[in-house]
Amino acid sequence: MTYHDMAGWSQIIAMTIFGGVMAGVLVYALRPGNRAKFDAAARLPLIIEDDQPALQAERTSGVREEDKKGEPHGRT
Repeated sequence: MTYHDMAGWSQIIAMTIFGGVMAGVLVYALRPGNRAKFDAAARLPLIIEDDQPALQAERTSGVREEDKKGEPHGRT
């Protein structure tokens, strides 16, 4: 078996593995049972934390922290 034969077979095997992984990802993503999970994940960036007062007490990292001088810094 020459180098060119080995290179050809390794490319075929790699393409087969890649195709199998992509098929698995598509099956997982398009399953009807995952729809609710993906819809909830899609809405996460749109949720404003200030609209949910119950979550503010549980939050450990402050959105607006103040330093010793009282000047705000961090995310706004």
